Order: sequence, then C-alpha cells, then structure tokens
Amino acid sequence: MKGSRKRSWPGLMALGLGVLLALAVVGALVDGWRAFGRRADGERRARMEKSPQWSDGHFTNPQPMINDVWGSVTGAFKASQHASPASPVSTVRGGPERFATPPPTGLRVTWLGHSTLLVEVDGYRILTDPVWGERASPLSAVGPKRWYAPLLALGELPKLDAVVISHDHYDHLDEPTLSAMKDWDTTFIVPLGVGAHLVYWGVPASRIIELDWWERTKVKELEIVSTPSRHASGRFIVDTNATLWASYAFIGPRHRVWFSGDTGLFPALRDIGERLGPFDLTLIESGAYGSAWPDWHLGPEQAVTAHQMVRGRVMLPVHWGLFNLAFHGWTEPAERVLAAARRTGVTAVIPKPGQSVEPEALPPFERWWPDLPWQTMEQNPIVASQMN
Repeated sequence: MKGSRKRSWPGLMALGLGVLLALAVVGALVDGWRAFGRRADGERRARMEKSPQWSDGHFTNPQPMINDVWGSVTGAFKASQHASPASPVSTVRGGPERFATPPPTGLRVTWLGHSTLLVEVDGYRILTDPVWGERASPLSAVGPKRWYAPLLALGELPKLDAVVISHDHYDHLDEPTLSAMKDWDTTFIVPLGVGAHLVYWGVPASRIIELDWWERTKVKELEIVSTPSRHASGRFIVDTNATLWASYAFIGPRHRVWFSGDTGLFPALRDIGERLGPFDLTLIESGAYGSAWPDWHLGPEQAVTAHQMVRGRVMLPVHWGLFNLAFHGWTEPAERVLAAARRTGVTAVIPKPGQSVEPEALPPFERWWPDLPWQTMEQNPIVASQMN
C-alpha cells in the first residue's frame, strides 16, 4: 500500500497541474471574452469574400510576410535593458481648451501615444486607433501595460467627424475605448470585417463604414480613402487574418495626410503616392520592429523610405512611446528615424506624447527623451522581403 501511495503522487501532481491550467484557460476566456470581439457573418461576410484581398477563407497580402520563428524566440534573450522607461516619460497634458481655436495653418496633429492621434485637417477632426485602455491585451491583468495614463480624458476630446481604425490588433482596436464611444455622434471607419467587433460592442451599424483597399467615403468635404498596407489581423488564435488591415489617406480641401496603420515595406506604397499624394504630413509606424519579422513592421529606416514612396513632406513617426512590444530600446525608434531623416534630407518631427504640432509651422527641435544606448541600422537591420 505504501508503494502504491508513492507511485500515485506524480499522477496526482499532474492532475493538479492540469486542473490549474484548465482553470487558468477558463479564467482567461471569461476575462477576455468580450474583448475578443465577434466574427463577421451574413452580408458582411459575403462582402468580404468578394474582396480581391480575400483568398482561401482569409485576407492575404500581395507579398506574403516572412517570419523567423526561432529568431523571434531567441530574440527575447537579447532584449534591450531599456525596452521600457526607467523613469516617467515626458508628456504634455492639457484639457479641451487647446482645441477650441482651429489651427492657423489648417493642419494640426496631436500625438496621444502609440498610433492614437487627433488629426485636425481643414476644419475636420479625425481620431486614429484610439486606445485609452490600460493594456494592449484582452486580459485585465496580463499583457503590455501603458507607460503613462491617457493624456486627455475621452470626455475632453472635441467633437469628432470620424474615428478611423487601421486593423483589429489590441494595440489599435481597444474594446474598453470603443465601448465607451458607442453612443458618440460620429462615424466609425474600419477595414472590411472589423465592423462586426464594433456592432458586438454596441456601436450602431448605421454609424460604421467598412472599406476595402482603394475604396472611399466622404464626411462632408473631407474624403477618407482606405489604402493598402502589409500586415495581418486577429484577436484570438482561431481568427488570424479574418478581417482586413489598411492605411488611410485623409484628403481635405487644402491638405492631405497619410496614416500608415501597421505595415511592412511593400511596392504599392509608390501607388499610394502617385494616386493620392503628395501628402503634407505622414503618420508612419516606426517602432515595435525586429529583424525576425521584417515584413510586419517598417522599422525606422524603412519608415523614412515609406514616407518618400508615398511622397510625404513632413513625417511624424508613430507606433512607439507607449507600450513595450518588441526587444529594442524604447527610445531607439526616435534616434534611428532622426538619423535616417538627416541622411536622406527628410523633415521629421517628433513631438512629446500629448503635444500638438502644425507641419507648416514646426516647433524648434527638442530631444525630450533620455539619452540611452540604442542599436544602429547596421547593428540591427530591418529589411523587408520581396521588394524587387
């Protein structure tokens, strides 16, 4: 009997671990269930399947993305010691009074961190990829946590003409934020399929416009064009690329702005510039990159290249400065964008989070981030595939 009891301990421990794992999985499903969103069906699904980007049950890129899975795993062991700030990030906080007066030049942008921007163009206001939540995650206690509180309360935003979503990854489509906005008197512009998430969270279908690449919609005199990007989508294991991803052109009576969303470098960026440029301002993702996934994100030098390809005049790097989503130092995107911009003669502006800038009346340069070690493009090159 004693021997029998001894032999049963490993089994009991395995059973206990299995139960704990099952409880953890169930807890995660319960915690994240609403944030996971909803799959498209019915007429929405039928429209998706007619898209030129749809193939074999999901959306695809013209240039498939190449990933080094082993490099992604081992990269964690080489992560920078400065991937997250060691002290509070320098930010600009302010209330709604700053938006009471229209920008004298007609074009102003306020960077609220990562890819959340308030774009004021020719009298219209657009909010991109709004994230007011605590984490870029479906879970309340796990996942990348923001480095500073929202710099403007949702209730302090001026009246918006449009909320524009680039894709449904958690650092761009934030369920708590969209749920808080569900009754707002504005238009929600999203890529194909993403509308299903918004409807599930309570946004009226009548306020949602879903666009395929190169499709257009108008908000009075402001035209918004969905343009291609090279990326992916998904909020749960089983819904990879079940919705489309996009960049956008905002075309006003006097000014043009291009917002990259998330993208790797790809040839059709030239088509965007030729068909819709030149752009007075580009808002281009420049952070959260790695050599193991060079087609998912541009990286700083290729962000400058993308700016040139779409025929931009002033570049503002985004998709950095709020979450730890990669292995590089947190200030590295800014340093490398500046270095690449100087080499190529590109005008780049890097505002503090929360700061408003006008591309036609740029403020004096200020290095507001700390001086930390960072890798150059020679040390950590980001080179997209299939560009020839």
